[in-house]
Amino acid sequence: MDSLEEDLTCSVCYSLFSDPRVLPCSHTFCKSCLENLLQVSTNYSIWRPLRLPIKCPHCRSVVELPPSGVDALPSNVSLRAIVEKYQRDSEPRAPSCQEHCRQPLNMYCVQDRQLICGLCLTVGQHHGHPIDDLQAAFVREKPTPALLLARLSEQKWSQVCELGEQLEQEKARCDALLRQDRQEVNQFFVSLEEVLARKKQEYLEALSEAAAEVAVTYDPLIHRVKELQEEQLDLVSLGSSVEEEDSPLVFLEKVHQFRDRVEKFIRTPLPSGINLSVTPRAAAYLQQNWPAVTISSLEQAPVPKLRCCTRCDGGIGTETEAEAEPPVTAAWDRWRQLQPTASVALLGLLLLLLAALWANPVGGASLGFSLLSRLSQLAQSLSGSLVTSVWDTMEAECAAMGAAVQRWGSQLSVLRDRVVQQVAALFKTSTSR
Repeated sequence: MDSLEEDLTCSVCYSLFSDPRVLPCSHTFCKSCLENLLQVSTNYSIWRPLRLPIKCPHCRSVVELPPSGVDALPSNVSLRAIVEKYQRDSEPRAPSCQEHCRQPLNMYCVQDRQLICGLCLTVGQHHGHPIDDLQAAFVREKPTPALLLARLSEQKWSQVCELGEQLEQEKARCDALLRQDRQEVNQFFVSLEEVLARKKQEYLEALSEAAAEVAVTYDPLIHRVKELQEEQLDLVSLGSSVEEEDSPLVFLEKVHQFRDRVEKFIRTPLPSGINLSVTPRAAAYLQQNWPAVTISSLEQAPVPKLRCCTRCDGGIGTETEAEAEPPVTAAWDRWRQLQPTASVALLGLLLLLLAALWANPVGGASLGFSLLSRLSQLAQSLSGSLVTSVWDTMEAECAAMGAAVQRWGSQLSVLRDRVVQQVAALFKTSTSR
């Protein structure tokens, strides 16, 4: 539409063509624009008296007009018709109904307060609604705002203002309470965060100590293995150089040296591989001990003492704890982990000892010393093959059976102590005889 308007615009006045006339050079301009150009050209022209010169604003060519002037130029009838049609189409039209095509909105629905067409009133959704002329409704409702303003009294205004002040005061009071509660909530959860951060730091420090212990355990072994790897690579390189030697004497000397180094390398024992286990594991420990922790007992929430239990490939086990503990405590911890199996075995051995003492006091005493010696050796070697074989099985079960084992384990310990006391008494009696 903009490009069409540009084509219908006069290049002199930059408006739509008004009575367009065609010059002999075929360019079209408004009649009034050509008359103004002709007047300017006549004032400064010494042309023939019977001809009127004019210069075309578009192509700058000079043309001659008859004595009658611009009126003698032909009118561009087609262009005039296009301009008139364009002006008619550009005029604003009355709004039409969106539901009924080309139906003018010429009625005002009083109920829905909107313009409607005749079809909306007769067959549409506004059927049966009261209608009115838009202008008449406007004139009728014109004094309504003044009447409504008159109904607003001074008393109503004072009541509204007083109520507004009360609401503002109540709002300020509630805001103050909420600010106080917000501070208390922040302080409460800050204290919880501090306690949790402290517990977390303690647990992480225990893990760091265990990591340092792991490094102390593995780093020398890894360093030794790397030295062996470098030694073997050097031997391989030396063997290749010996093979390339051409001098018999030098070759024999190098072979002798190479043989000595190879035999020494082969005799060098490899470091024992260590299977390191960190107990207790964090997931099982937290799941077992922390669900029962309440906010009031958060300060007393447990943090474990991590232990690194190592088992060498040769069957000789050693135990190194994150914190230095006496051997009795370490052995007791292992005994508690092996308690379901070892307690039954110990009870059977003690019953066998009692039966021997009952049948033959003298021989039973000798047997008792032998069994007690074996039990002592068994207790000292709990970190050996028995721990190695039972450890992996009991490690997974101890986490789930911990609570139950603690309940009846204490009972077994009491029973064991009583049996030991009775065995000792019987042994003393048989010895005194």
